[in-house]
Amino acid sequence: MMLSEQEVNRRNKREELMRMGIDPYPADLFDVTHTITQIRDAFADKAGQETQGGYESHLDFAGDSTWGTVRLAGRLMGFRIMGAAAFAEMQDSTSRMQLYFKRDDICPGDDKSMYNTVFKKLLDIGDIIGVEGNVFTTQTGELSIYVRSFKVLTKSLRPLPVVKEVVNEDTGEKETYDAFTDPELRYRQRYVDLIVNPQVREVFIKRSKLVNSIRQYLSGKGYLEVETPILQPIHGGATARPFQTHHNTLDMTLYLRIANELYLKRLIVGGYDGVFEFAKDFRNEGMDRTHNPEFTQVEFYVAYKDYNWMMDTIEEMVEKVAIDVAGTTQVTVGDNVIDFKRPWKRYTMFEAIQAYTGVDVSAMNEAELRQTAESRGIKTDASMGKSKLIDELFGEACEPNMIQPTFITDYPVEMSPLTKKHRSKPGLVERFEAICNGKEIANAYSELNDPIDQRARFEEQLELAKRGDDEAMAMDEDFLRALEYGMPPTAGVGLGIDRLAMIMTNQASIQEVLFFPQMRPEKKEDISTEADFVAAGVPEAWVPALQKLGYQTVAQLHTASPNKLFNDLGGVRKKLKMTDVPMPSMTEVHQWTGH
Repeated sequence: MMLSEQEVNRRNKREELMRMGIDPYPADLFDVTHTITQIRDAFADKAGQETQGGYESHLDFAGDSTWGTVRLAGRLMGFRIMGAAAFAEMQDSTSRMQLYFKRDDICPGDDKSMYNTVFKKLLDIGDIIGVEGNVFTTQTGELSIYVRSFKVLTKSLRPLPVVKEVVNEDTGEKETYDAFTDPELRYRQRYVDLIVNPQVREVFIKRSKLVNSIRQYLSGKGYLEVETPILQPIHGGATARPFQTHHNTLDMTLYLRIANELYLKRLIVGGYDGVFEFAKDFRNEGMDRTHNPEFTQVEFYVAYKDYNWMMDTIEEMVEKVAIDVAGTTQVTVGDNVIDFKRPWKRYTMFEAIQAYTGVDVSAMNEAELRQTAESRGIKTDASMGKSKLIDELFGEACEPNMIQPTFITDYPVEMSPLTKKHRSKPGLVERFEAICNGKEIANAYSELNDPIDQRARFEEQLELAKRGDDEAMAMDEDFLRALEYGMPPTAGVGLGIDRLAMIMTNQASIQEVLFFPQMRPEKKEDISTEADFVAAGVPEAWVPALQKLGYQTVAQLHTASPNKLFNDLGGVRKKLKMTDVPMPSMTEVHQWTGH
């Protein structure tokens, strides 16, 4: 493994700490008494009043009897060393705070090594320490910790990206430079993203609030939270391409679930009146700003209800979520303000298509639908039946234009193989989708509980599969057997947690609300071996110097300017103390670079 100069330096500091008898990764607990935010909140009023005098004049305040000595732990994010005193900045899970170190307080005896050596020379930005001290305010009124002692808790071996904040003299506002903003790096190294971009942590705190709000709502209604299988012998509950695996012991093919619907409805058959599950589901499909192959949804099913009741319930629940997460029903998303206050607008699917295209598709056959879709530039193929064509029309013409939360109801029967037929509209089913910010966030049915009708719907799906539809549902004989025992009239819904989190946190990409989104394999840079450099004409003794200069491959060496490389070699020779190694001639350097 090739290490940078800073990484080598940090490893050397780790060894030096160990030589001093300091474990850079101690096993014993550090008893933290407060978070930084707790201290800031508690001292907010006093800190505003204590704005005069220097550090020493505020030690009476620091010794407030309510608090006494405090113990904090966190990551060092900056230093300002001024000889026998120093400032540092610590970041814990809640906020940042300034620390003040004074050599003679840290080291009251003759031995000053904890300050002069450990603090000044062996600690780096990114290291984690614990401190004990008192709260006080500086001359500028900044709440700080006067450190009496500190302990190394973790030595960081990789340097953090340094995010610079500079106050604009004209506006007085902080401006950020060299921010860690590359999306691929941020998603791949989320741990670094969370350290240097604290606002990202707030996104996931809000996501947690969102999930807790839904859980409290459903539990408060008396519904039971359950868990159902992720590995399933038959993929069902939605139309999607599954991930497939093999169970060696059972010697059978299994699928990662694409939905948990069919298992939850089995529980309704079993006698529960209401069940819900926060489910990780998996669909082996495309990836974009609103799709990830692994995603989270909450599905819940309630006996003796219908889709009209479920629409009212979703409105009520999501309105509550907005208030719990954002403090209001109005949420800013990009250039729009989305209001989740009830009631939401409602269209039937055919009404929506006609409203946005001017075309009534309600009575069209498959050929007419295909012609209409193609006239709008939609690519079709022979595997697409009526349901797919209608869905494509809706997705192209309607869905992107629906920014405010909107219910789309009464879908064609071909589009909904698990949904009860409409009580008064032949050819339709009792289904709705909730659309918000141009994307579906929820899908719900009056659940089909007629086992004969359900079998016929599954058989229609099998016919679509024969035509090449790899998202068609499979026949699930066990689910049909469950229905034959009798499932009460039931309303069910799936609500997408990831997409709702995107809206509630004003994020344009689903990757921003997933801690670890799926990524392509990380590209590993090729590194030439010492033998490769020697074969290219470089003396063995000079290989470390070239690597120190950043030439990790022979190909990189061949792009170098011979004149510049010659000068750089002179500098690195001195730095690496290679005085016993003769300098190469300019001709030799030209030969190394191939010029």
